Amino acid sequence: MKLKKIINCFMMAILLIGLLAACGSDETAGSGEGKDQIKIGAAMPVFDDKWLSYLYDGITEYDEQNDNVEVIMVDAKNDAGKQFSQVETFIVQQVDAILINPVETDSLGPMVDAANEAGIPVVVVNRQPDEEVMKNIYAYVGSESLEAGTIQMEKVVELLGGKGNVAIMNGTLGQESVVKRTQGNKDVLAENPDMKLVREQTGDYQRALGMTVMENWIQAGDQIDAIVANNDEMAIGAIMALEAAGQLEGKVIAGIDGTIDALQYVKDGKLNITAFQDAYGQGKGAIEAAVKAVNGEKLDNNFINIPFELVTEENVDEYIAKWEK
Repeated sequence: MKLKKIINCFMMAILLIGLLAACGSDETAGSGEGKDQIKIGAAMPVFDDKWLSYLYDGITEYDEQNDNVEVIMVDAKNDAGKQFSQVETFIVQQVDAILINPVETDSLGPMVDAANEAGIPVVVVNRQPDEEVMKNIYAYVGSESLEAGTIQMEKVVELLGGKGNVAIMNGTLGQESVVKRTQGNKDVLAENPDMKLVREQTGDYQRALGMTVMENWIQAGDQIDAIVANNDEMAIGAIMALEAAGQLEGKVIAGIDGTIDALQYVKDGKLNITAFQDAYGQGKGAIEAAVKAVNGEKLDNNFINIPFELVTEENVDEYIAKWEK
């Protein structure tokens, strides 16, 4: 931990030396008052992600519809160090606000500190910072992961009649979404003593790894009545493995995110539950918050919640229609 702090301080020192001249040339950078043109730097974790592509659409469409807003969006390729360098570049370019979807929430602190030193407001989207970082940003725009895990498991309990064996597939370990979605799952299980957690393993949010994990569980021979995954991709991987083994029938499968692929699996009766996370709404909400920050608007609460919505076979067509707009 001490080494990490030393490294962060060293990175900050190098950055601040480079910023002194730039900030001195424009003392009002980031204030946004009276600005005709607003330039926003958007540091995104990875472009090659289907769900996140809808979030990016929410940002880019706002950009296209507002001539006074220019968004510079960059791809960190899931490299936290690269993302830090990209934020450094935005600061040197004196953008008016910085929008970050962090590769790792643990890496947010130094980026936010650097932006604050330069007087540039920060909006974080989709992956929630810890409490300390939340104090230093203009807003976090996203959905409450604990809520997702809770409503997901509550529906699983209902479908199983309050009794059965459950396996949980975790996403990428260490991410806020994994911690809280799984906590929501386990909080509900704790309230239902006839529901047993028999397996738990990471599938790293990936379909292929979800399939591999499920294949291993099948080979282990445990009785599993429900597979509850931290996202849809792992749930789909589990479905594929169960189908290949001829064991899908009678299983309850639950995911989170409400991707278009997952919604088709719900419609086909293979995925019982997903919790729709409005990617487009998060992206649009984030860019709107960044513009408010530049314009100096005050928020009553810097957590802008885009609620999760439970999706089942009964209402799936409503959510398919959302993606077709």
